[in-house]
Amino acid sequence: MAATRRPTLADVAREVGVSAKTVSRVLNEDGPSSAETRKRVLEAVAKLGFQPNLMARSIRVGGPDTTVGLVVPDVGNPFFGAVAGGIEDAVHTRGLTLLMGSSDDDPERELALIQTFLARRVSVLMVAPAVGADHSYLKAQRSGGMPIVFLDRPGNGLTADTVVSSNRSGTQEGVAHLIARGHRRIGFIGDLPARLYTRRERLAGYRAALTEAGLPYDRALVADAHDPSGAAEATARLLSLPDPPTAVLSGNNVMTIGVMVELSRSRRKDVAVVAFDDVPMAAILEPALTVVAQNPVAMGEVAGATAVERLEGDRSRARTIMVETRLVARGSGELPAPRRPE
Repeated sequence: MAATRRPTLADVAREVGVSAKTVSRVLNEDGPSSAETRKRVLEAVAKLGFQPNLMARSIRVGGPDTTVGLVVPDVGNPFFGAVAGGIEDAVHTRGLTLLMGSSDDDPERELALIQTFLARRVSVLMVAPAVGADHSYLKAQRSGGMPIVFLDRPGNGLTADTVVSSNRSGTQEGVAHLIARGHRRIGFIGDLPARLYTRRERLAGYRAALTEAGLPYDRALVADAHDPSGAAEATARLLSLPDPPTAVLSGNNVMTIGVMVELSRSRRKDVAVVAFDDVPMAAILEPALTVVAQNPVAMGEVAGATAVERLEGDRSRARTIMVETRLVARGSGELPAPRRPE
């Protein structure tokens, strides 16, 4: 049986209905092209599994580049910076260099960035998926032996190695910690959109802790926000309820900033707080912040080690690796619930 022919630039041009020169211009970003043409070209490249080599313009290479392409939703988030540091620690002994870019949690931007990495023939692709992204177009690369690792969130439409935190059990432990201090009305402030994997898992952990303690789930105590200002507003709304929460579980480090800003503004030091994920200077707040700490460096190290194993010939089935969280009690989560009138 004849080997399957690798798709060419001409195949992509034929699929889109444009000239090969137009396809080259889009992939090399060396001339004008409309947003619609660019979108159609990138979709065709993904569909056909075409892997251009942008480096060929100046140098011929006999194999993949010695780089790891990492796509994250936000390069400014310290969490992903720590993940990247862990990856670098794991891959530098293999002679690999890390390249990182931000998708801004936009599936189209993620696609364009991944295609750029593939065009530069990275040895490894790592992705913290954007919400709503479809990764089925990477099946050709995965089948061809390229190590693909999803971080923090599973991919969609592709079975590949995945490294995540113990989001559900970690949140359950944090809420149980508050319940043990007598709290019965506990707010949850999560991230938007609600379909985000980490938000879903953490809300599930919140609900599991309530169920285990025999407490009802009250939708009025659940709020979502997209940024610190939104989280501050959500905190104010929860605390203004007729029967407000006496404690809050903050769903991630961005939400925590808003929660703490609002508690400081309103001078509320009687509300217990447990935050999922640590934040800078948590220990110097008053009271110091109790957190369910992730280990982003370990996540990066595990992801990097997994990719290196794949490069060295590991062809075992894709696996999901869960990195455990730990509760760090510093004060805010240990505030007791106020006594209710008899």
